[in-house]
Parts: sequence; structure tokens; C-alpha cells
Amino acid sequence: MSETIVAIASPPGMGAVSVIRLSGSRAFEIATSVMKGKHLPEPRRVGLRSVYDHAGRVIDEGLLITFEGPGSYTGENVVEFTGHGGIMVTRRVLERFVEVGATPAEPGEFTQRAFMNGRMDLISAQTSLALRSANEQLDGRLGRTCEEIRAKLLGATAHVEAFIDFPEEDIDPEVGEVLCKALREQSTLIAGLLATADQGRILREGVRTVIFGKPNVGKSSLLNRLLGYQRAIVSSREGTTRDTIEEVVNLQGIPLRLIDTAGVRESSDEIEQEGIAMTHGQVARADLVLVIRDLSESLVESAEVDIPDGARRLDILNKSDLEDASWAEVKGLRISCESGDGFEDLEIAIAELLSFDEAHWGDHSVAVNARHQACLTRAQSSLSRAIASLQASDEPELTALDLREALTAVGEIAGIVDTEEILGEIFNNFCIGK
Repeated sequence: MSETIVAIASPPGMGAVSVIRLSGSRAFEIATSVMKGKHLPEPRRVGLRSVYDHAGRVIDEGLLITFEGPGSYTGENVVEFTGHGGIMVTRRVLERFVEVGATPAEPGEFTQRAFMNGRMDLISAQTSLALRSANEQLDGRLGRTCEEIRAKLLGATAHVEAFIDFPEEDIDPEVGEVLCKALREQSTLIAGLLATADQGRILREGVRTVIFGKPNVGKSSLLNRLLGYQRAIVSSREGTTRDTIEEVVNLQGIPLRLIDTAGVRESSDEIEQEGIAMTHGQVARADLVLVIRDLSESLVESAEVDIPDGARRLDILNKSDLEDASWAEVKGLRISCESGDGFEDLEIAIAELLSFDEAHWGDHSVAVNARHQACLTRAQSSLSRAIASLQASDEPELTALDLREALTAVGEIAGIVDTEEILGEIFNNFCIGK
């Protein structure tokens, strides 16, 4: 059981009010203790309460509110006390919480717990799709889905272990296709959740979108136009952009992490060479590469630009208002950073290329985070082993072990599974000893 932590949550210094926050399994117990046993207000309801010292003297009086986990900032039970803003009285209230069992929080520990408990998605949601996905998790959709998977796995585990532990009861081992089919169904559900992991990362962190091309083709102009303001210096002089510039833009609900890079060319300038090397590094890590070329120069002079395999690519032809006749048969999305022509088509093309739209999410709009992904990956691996074990007619103990591992992995998301729960399932569903 993790410690219950406490810290001053309001800005440092003198103010009208101060906020002290507790988080952890004993948060409610500790808050009740410092208030001489007076009951706490209902969750998410504010109550007027006093904090007392060990001798029963009032230290401060203020407003107290509680939040039950997992529906709180950290995902744990949380108490917030809003009292007077004096430095000494705030410090004394904090010390009192520590005296009765709270542990001073480390820097960033509340946010760390929020992240570890899967609560950071809502905090960091940058777009409408990200907020929708985060609210799905806040509403418990992922938890409900995992609970349904867990219930099926619990039943399968109990069946196999009942066959092992009570052979005299003549329990059908059900090790054939029926049990395999049930396990495959749960594996399919897990795979559906795992399929949202990459989308979840993109919704939280943004699509790494590198603007790539030769010098003076309009990379910085494209960045500025997409942002709606001049972020990067635009100049006719080659080599103006030496370092990468990164900004986030909301494009049809999709967060794009736009990265303007140095133009790629042969250069003897040491600093420019470093910038070009950074460009190639950014492209290697990109989710999407916007390859931009200049329509105003002849096609012969505009060499094709190669990018590494793996990233999605969108070819953009800039300066459509100055197009040279040699480009007539060349396919690509034609735009003008100068006039803004073609930018609506550009936004649509990016959205279609990423397959990110409201309808695309279907029944798996929970967009699992990295911790959920790790748990579900372990569960799926264990299920695969259990299915293979059944098909190979291995000893049932091996199948049971794999099923327990899958159950534990899913349980880390939906709730802890212990031996007593499996035993309860056995005795509730099989006529043991009757």
C-alpha cells in the first residue's frame, strides 16, 4: 500500500487562501483525525471544517472537499483543505497532517501518481479528440471493458483449477475447443484495445510531423501558415533555418507536433551541416513527413527527396501560383503558402492519411496509455500461451498458470485478483463436496 502524501498545493508566498492536498489510501482517515473525528463532507461537496492540534486547539478553519478514487486528480482518495493564506498557519496545518501519518510529497509526486494511475490523459488533453478519449477513461469505459474481460478470464481460470484441485468431483475439464474459443474471444477484445495504443500516444503527445525539403521551398512558410502566425523566420537566403523549430497545432481535432527543419543540401558550413544532420534525425523519428517542393523552379532543378521507410509521407507542391510548366504531369498536393490556396485540401489530406476522424474510433475510443498497453500486452501473451497449451493437451497446471498471469495483468487495470476470488468463483459455480 502506497503512502498517503501531503503538500501545499497553492503557489508559494503570502496569499488570501492556501490549499493543502492529501492523496492516498489513508487520506480520509488522516483528515478525520486532524478534525477531532468530525465526519467528512460527502465526496465533491464542500464543508466548513477546523484543523486541531494534538491538544485540541484550533490551528485553522477553512473549506474541505474530498474526492474518491479513482475519480480524482491522482486516481486515489484525495482531500483538499482550503484555509487562510498566512505562511505560518499554512505551514502549521501541513505539519499537523504529517504528525498524524501523512508523508511530505516529493516534487511532482501528485502528478506522478496521476500518470501512474492513468489520469494524466485528461490533464494533458490538447484537442477535442484527445479530450473525448480522456473523458471515456474518466467515465470508466476502459475499466468496464477490462472488467468484462477479467470476469471471463476468472471463470475460465476457476474452471481449470477446479478440475485440477477437485478431481474426485468429476468436473468436466472443458479443455477442448469450447474453452479455446472463449479465450480467443477475450484475446480479440484485448487486441482491439491494444490497437488504440498508437492513437492514444498520438492524441496525448501529438503526431510528430516533420516539414522536410530543400532550402527555400517554403518549409518555414508552411509552418507559419499552419500555426496562423509567424513563428519561423522566412528569408530568400538559403540556410536561414539552422536548428529545428517545434510547435503544436490542432488540425481537425488532431494534435500535430510540427517540426520545421533545416533545408537539405550539400553545405560546407559546419553549423548548417549540424542542422541538416538534426533534420535527418527528426525524419527518422517522424510519424508523418511533409515533403515540400518548389513549383516555381523547373522540374529538372528540383531533385526528388528521399525519406527513410516507416513514416507516412505527404508530397506537397508549394507556390502553385508560380507553377512552372514542367510540373504539369507531376502528382502532389498543390498549395500556396503566400496566398493560402490549397490549405483546406492539405488539412483534409493529413486527416485522411492518418485515418483520424470521429467515426474512425468506433467502439475502442478509449485510446489506452502506455501503462495500460504494457498490462494488456502481458495479458495477451499469457492468453496465447494458455491457448497453445490447451491445443497441445499439456498438463492443466501449465494452462492454469498462464491464465492466472493473464488475470493478474488485466487486474492491474480493472482491480486486483487474488486467490480468494478464484476460490470464490470455484465454490459458487461448481458443486464441490455436495
